[in-house]
Amino acid sequence: MTVDRRTVLRSTARLAALGAAAGVTTACGDSGDTPVRTDPGPEQSTGTAAPWPSAPATPADSPAAATPSPTVAPSLPPLSPTTPIEVVNGPRDRPQVALTFHGQGDPALALALLAAAEQHGARLTILAVGVWLDQQPQLARRILDGGHELGNHTQNHLDISRMPAAQARAEVQQCADRLRRLTGSIGRWFRPSSAQYATPMVRAQARLVGYEHCLSYDVDPRDYTDPGAEVVQRRVLKAAIGGSVIALHMGHRGTVEALPAILTGLAEAGLSAVTTSQLCA
Repeated sequence: MTVDRRTVLRSTARLAALGAAAGVTTACGDSGDTPVRTDPGPEQSTGTAAPWPSAPATPADSPAAATPSPTVAPSLPPLSPTTPIEVVNGPRDRPQVALTFHGQGDPALALALLAAAEQHGARLTILAVGVWLDQQPQLARRILDGGHELGNHTQNHLDISRMPAAQARAEVQQCADRLRRLTGSIGRWFRPSSAQYATPMVRAQARLVGYEHCLSYDVDPRDYTDPGAEVVQRRVLKAAIGGSVIALHMGHRGTVEALPAILTGLAEAGLSAVTTSQLCA
């Protein structure tokens, strides 16, 4: 399935009207044009991560932007008792997928992405970077008001796996503090930065902050390399199956342009896009 060239051109024109070109974001995951669906085995995973199912002081906050009045995060559905500590995918017998986005980059592109999802009745999971929330605090309310889910992707988006435990915990804690201040909740999901899987050390630090589950993924179209909307669309639709958790990125124009065709293709395959909590409920 290929995206209509006229649709891409129209999307580009709309996006240009929304704001300047996207800012550069730091890549998460491996680079290179390798298979997009990952089926981790013991040699790939670090600790107990498995496909579904499977049985210090924080530095003072110094937000760069004024904090809006907090919105109340909606209540989340209870998770299935078989939800693993690190979620790679949801139940394979459900006609649902989770579109998860690393949250940072141009706010105009973020708004366009949310609007495109909502036009198709899709709900997303946004893993926000703390410094992005400092710069764009209003987006926390916008994400939740659209029926989407908001989680933690560390404060500064550094390589958390290589940090000492205290520094790793501070990275998780600082982003959690911002989420709580803006929404009244730290969110349910933590996704490590610059890594597909959380190491045992990272999982332990996230748990101390309050995150019972880390969120990985099994489909990675590598949209952060900016291969173009058609390539992103093709990679997602080729790899996505029931229960897939798909890793995408805000702040990339090609991802926004690809989203309508991705959602149409998923629907044609009988799959709907829901939040990760809905997928794992």
